[in-house]
Amino acid sequence: MRYASSLAAVLVLLWLGLSGVYKPLILGLGAASIALVVWIARRMDVVGVEHNPVLYSWRLPVYWGWLLWQIALANLQVAACALQPSRLRPQVVRVPVPHRTAVAKVTYGNSVTLTPGTVTLLLAPDELTAHALHQDAADDLKSGKMAERIVWLESGRSTEGGQS
Repeated sequence: MRYASSLAAVLVLLWLGLSGVYKPLILGLGAASIALVVWIARRMDVVGVEHNPVLYSWRLPVYWGWLLWQIALANLQVAACALQPSRLRPQVVRVPVPHRTAVAKVTYGNSVTLTPGTVTLLLAPDELTAHALHQDAADDLKSGKMAERIVWLESGRSTEGGQS
């Protein structure tokens, strides 16, 4: 029940933040939709220790800020490639995946894909295969900085009962 409550709380905050409309009918429909989503998630058995959004605590917004900065920098690199096509050096890169949980591995793959100039092609248990548009993007992946950030994000989680 604790996980369902934390999921509901995160959904309420997200809905209120994105909605911007606080009329009684809209609030009621929002509450009903959140209740339906939590009920479906419980029925599907996807609400639990590994899927609890509160487990990452303060680390998740810090990671999001860092990722947004990386996306902005990568956008500048891709724009430079558009202005100078000679900089393009498309390549497929394989890098290790040092994460313990499936959620951290998927977060890594999604973060690589969100960053302009790189796309995750295959996420295996111990290796990520990605396409890099230019050498800087390939070097960034090979450096392991993003993987280290997700290890840091994952280290904020407790493996005993989900308390952080």
